[in-house]
Amino acid sequence: MLVVLIAHAVAAVLAPLVVRSMGRNGFFLLALVPLGSLGWVLANWGQERELHIQWAPGLSMDIDMRFDSLAAIMSVLVLGVGTLILIYCGRYFTNDERRLGIFAAEMVAFAGAMFGLVTSDNMIILYTFWELTTVLSFLLVGHYAERATSRRAATQALLVTTAGGLAMLVGILMLGQSVGSYNLSDVVANPPSGWLASVALVLVLIGALSKSAIVPLHFWLPGAMAAPTPVSGYLHAAAMVKAGIYLVARLAPGFSDSTPWRVTIITLGLASMLLAGWRALRSFDLKLVLAFGTVSQLGFMMVLVGLGSRDAALAGMTMIIAHGLFKAALFMVVGIIDHSTGTRDIRKLAHLGAKAPWLAAIATLAAASMAGLPPFLGFVGKEAALESILEANVLEPWEQTVTAAAITLGSILTVAYSIRFVWGAFGRKRLRQPSPAVTGMHAPGALLLAPSAVLAVAGLLAGPLSPQLEKLLTPYSTTLPAGPHADYHLGLWHGITTPLLLTVTIVLLGTVLFVAHRWAVARLQFKNPPLGNADRAYDATLRGMDALSMRLTGFTQRGSLPLTQSTILATLMLLPMIVLALYTDAWAEFRLWDSPLQFTVGLGMIGAALATTVMRNRLAAVILVGLTGYGCGVLFALHGAPDLALTQFLVETLTLVIFVLVLRKLPAEVDERQSVGFKVPRALLAIGVGTAVTILAAYAVNARNTVPIHYQLPEAAYVLGDGRNVVNVLLVDIRAWDTFGEISVLLVAATGVASLVFRSRRFGTAPRVADAPTVVLDAASSSSERTWLRGGDLIDPRHRSLVLEVTTRLIFPTMMVLSVYFFFSGHNAPGGGFAGGLTAGLALVLRYLAGGRYELGETVPIDAGKILGLGLGLAAGTAAASLFLGAPPLSSAVFEVTLPLLGDIKLVTALFFDLGVYLIVVGLVLDVLRSLGARLDAREEVNA
Repeated sequence: MLVVLIAHAVAAVLAPLVVRSMGRNGFFLLALVPLGSLGWVLANWGQERELHIQWAPGLSMDIDMRFDSLAAIMSVLVLGVGTLILIYCGRYFTNDERRLGIFAAEMVAFAGAMFGLVTSDNMIILYTFWELTTVLSFLLVGHYAERATSRRAATQALLVTTAGGLAMLVGILMLGQSVGSYNLSDVVANPPSGWLASVALVLVLIGALSKSAIVPLHFWLPGAMAAPTPVSGYLHAAAMVKAGIYLVARLAPGFSDSTPWRVTIITLGLASMLLAGWRALRSFDLKLVLAFGTVSQLGFMMVLVGLGSRDAALAGMTMIIAHGLFKAALFMVVGIIDHSTGTRDIRKLAHLGAKAPWLAAIATLAAASMAGLPPFLGFVGKEAALESILEANVLEPWEQTVTAAAITLGSILTVAYSIRFVWGAFGRKRLRQPSPAVTGMHAPGALLLAPSAVLAVAGLLAGPLSPQLEKLLTPYSTTLPAGPHADYHLGLWHGITTPLLLTVTIVLLGTVLFVAHRWAVARLQFKNPPLGNADRAYDATLRGMDALSMRLTGFTQRGSLPLTQSTILATLMLLPMIVLALYTDAWAEFRLWDSPLQFTVGLGMIGAALATTVMRNRLAAVILVGLTGYGCGVLFALHGAPDLALTQFLVETLTLVIFVLVLRKLPAEVDERQSVGFKVPRALLAIGVGTAVTILAAYAVNARNTVPIHYQLPEAAYVLGDGRNVVNVLLVDIRAWDTFGEISVLLVAATGVASLVFRSRRFGTAPRVADAPTVVLDAASSSSERTWLRGGDLIDPRHRSLVLEVTTRLIFPTMMVLSVYFFFSGHNAPGGGFAGGLTAGLALVLRYLAGGRYELGETVPIDAGKILGLGLGLAAGTAAASLFLGAPPLSSAVFEVTLPLLGDIKLVTALFFDLGVYLIVVGLVLDVLRSLGARLDAREEVNA
């Protein structure tokens, strides 16, 4: 299973190169990947295989995969149809098609994602593949991004299926917590009960219904017909829309007897079959006829797999296969018609059957299976469905009657729109000669016809061979309870039975409905559909959400930074204090200090904070705020935390420099006349917040009722992370996932700062001396003074400091060496990538302050964005590297080598993760200097 997924991932990466070198013929080579995977599925059919890879057991995200009969059925559909669709793409598209390589990559990746979805046992992993198919569907539906219809359809499909997926995720978490396992096999074997489990089940079903386009979430599927026809033939006929059907089938053995399940599945499934079948009769676009027909058939299959009996499951599996065969074939036929004639409108097609007899024959075979005519597989599945419903002991008598009547009526509509499709595409329509579109058509090639022909003929042959097909489907269907007639088997002939009589009635009434379609459709065209228009409801919902968001934003974001801060701080102060007052009886114990030195440092911090509130000079106020931070670092040092103290000092220094860079553009003094609000309420709020945080910290410490974990951390750091610096091992190993998230936020923050400053576009590296204007260069060359920093010669003499330049020239190498020392020693001594990066950042700050923006470019002639990206790539790559070395992701794997002269060297993979942190911090500082420093300096030079 893992090999199949890796093969599709590699093929998706290589697909653009393959298509670029081979043109559209590259699809034939790419088709070998799902074809080979199909061979693996067939070779392992009948065997249950499991795969377990430990990934993140604490998050229940182990990679658990399971290949059984149900997964095999869906895999054959996904991989088999996927192979034929890729072959079809090789002649459907031309070499001039835009983004053809990307399209090929997305199609191959989608096939792999669907295989991963149907073989995932862990529900979290299943959800990951589920959302991956959603994203790939969005990209494929929006392939023609220059068209507004494609963009709308892609967005609509994304919003609907993603919203359903989020609901499903909540349900998955609730089910997993209730059962104590996130594996589907465990959940089905031990289904939870109670109202909470019912809510979770409904949430999961919402995701399944949205994915399979069941009413009322069906409207995205007809809209997705804006996608290229191969996408419609694969995603919307054979693959993605079957994901919801698959999930319901997977859960049915454990949950089909629950009331919420039955009400949701049967009611909405029948409604989909009837409403979409009626809409198919009202459409003139051949693709829309098939799209609404797909929604109708999906509702039918949803009822069958969700009914909860052996016979219904057998019928459901049969219909899933039959539907994949005939609907994918019909979509490909429509693509050929559109490709050859330039239209899909049945009002513009006449005599096409005479012009393209082979195409008409293929469409007729596939449509006959869709209508449920013998001897096609569609007929076998339809008869099995009617039999299973008529004999379903899981339903009440009145439920049986209603369900059977609804399916009969839906099947009549299916026959009618099946005939209408063939007649509309290939009929003469009382015209003596072909329509203009047909007259100018070009004949399709054999290779373009072959994939649809294979599927249509397969639907024909599978009918007589259905007894052999049943042997492949029975292992799944027997997981559900048998009905009163457990001896039912698939076949073309069961004698003169009630299902056969119903089938005859369905075919006759469907034919009558088609014959009367001019009256039944043309005269009953409702300007306002009786049950409303789903697309309009969707648009109204979006407008309502936009209006609500605007009002909410207008209420909470008034454009006043003091008001926003006050709201946040007031909430921080009041909410915890109210909860403590109402629900806590105990009183926290306080110990003000352990030594007089702590009291002295704290008193200095309080004095600096109070002085800040009355200071009018901005720079002095920033320095006073910095003193509180330095005091905090001193307290860390006094408590025996040199690593925290070092980091605190570095961060405080760097923050102070950034403040100074910003303050250069502000007046030196605060103008009290322009101040907003009153100082007394602000002072009270500040005191209240400080008091609240102090009380919360005291309660948090006093609430501990077990031995603190920090007693175990030194040993854990050395045993698990092979390091003696507990803080650094925590950051790069034990809690590396947290660190990875934090550095990602740092990267986003750097991008945001640069975007706010640059506004229109990001600039690359800081300018070098060679980029300076000629006048400036000439003036610098005429200077007789010795050059200590190359950029210093370009600074205005009034702002130049020779002492600072000399000092920088001497100190900069030392600071960089210290930075490297902190980086390498951090795993066992104070330091690490973060501290080393901050030291290097301070060295760059010193270089910039002494030599200006040109000196910054001379020092680091690399774009800050590239440094940030390289750092994030190194940090992320450590996850994969750890796996290959036998350790959990983002944890330390140790390898030792012996080198000449150097001797034994012991390396920990966390070192490379720390290197990523180092580069991100350096890139962040460089980005801030470039945006808040060099870019603003350039504007001043232009204004001067």
